[in-house]
Amino acid sequence: MPVQYTNVIDEHRTTRGAAGLFDICHMGEIEVKGPQALDLLQLVLTRNLADQTIGQVKLSALLNEEGGIIDDLTVYKMDENSYMLVTNATPKDRDWQWIKSIQQEEHFSCTLEDISDQTGKLDLQGPRSEEILQKLTEANLKTLRFYHFCEPPVAGFPAIISRSGYTGEDGFEIYAASDVIDEIWDKLMSAGAQSGLKPAGLGARDTLRLESGMMLNGQDLNESISPLEVPYGWIVDTHKEFIGKTALMARKNSGIGSKLVGIEMTGRGIARHGYKVFHGGKEIGIVTSGTFSPTLNKAIGLAFIDITFSAPDTEIAVAIRDTMTAAKIVKLPFYKRSK
Repeated sequence: MPVQYTNVIDEHRTTRGAAGLFDICHMGEIEVKGPQALDLLQLVLTRNLADQTIGQVKLSALLNEEGGIIDDLTVYKMDENSYMLVTNATPKDRDWQWIKSIQQEEHFSCTLEDISDQTGKLDLQGPRSEEILQKLTEANLKTLRFYHFCEPPVAGFPAIISRSGYTGEDGFEIYAASDVIDEIWDKLMSAGAQSGLKPAGLGARDTLRLESGMMLNGQDLNESISPLEVPYGWIVDTHKEFIGKTALMARKNSGIGSKLVGIEMTGRGIARHGYKVFHGGKEIGIVTSGTFSPTLNKAIGLAFIDITFSAPDTEIAVAIRDTMTAAKIVKLPFYKRSK
């Protein structure tokens, strides 16, 4: 997927106002099947999946033994004893090797298959996405709830349609065989022509997810960061056992020193990844993501800071080159769509 097709602001605003189509074939997909598929996933993931129903999607975290985040991924329950994991692109090989090694060590009665190469993925996002996709499928999309999926043909091809995404808008993630995904792309673009659909690239994907307070794997979180330091405490169930739990609880009991927060620039300038954050002349953290928000018309960002200074409306400064630029802590998300 290119960084942009036209320009980032145009693609961003099109997705917020009409619909954008993203080529996300670089993501990873892993099938887990067998009588102990759930047992394996319960051990390797922080989320309790015991009550997950067929056709439901759940976000979870995959941790290392030190409680650090290897990946934040989604779990699709395809059938009894059958799941699909959708991983981020950068850690997908690490995910596969880690989960496979645990399955082998613990002798779980289930099979794992990396289906990334034969699986294509498109994200159709925006307020007009439903009307566009409805033209290409017989499934009643109005009845498809958020974070649920169905498996009807799309443009005549077998597919999975999930009501989910990475933009903060209503939209769908569409999975199909990699050798037909380009045809589905073309038919979606044709079906959406009158609805204002445009292709969108990595640049708009990044600004859209940041406005919505969503994190980027490898940038806002990594294997040295725990779910307790980012807004992921809600996907951790400490009432069950999972790899990394002991270390995670030890971190919690010793006190979390830093926290990922939203920041808004009140002075002129854009906070970029790696810029240092200060309070009263004291260095208190570092920016992990930053951009100019086309929707809010202001510069925003995410930063890890000393938890002492993490309260909303706390005034801070970001070192932009040689200038201390005024900013403040704000609640996440920056943007939330109206229902």
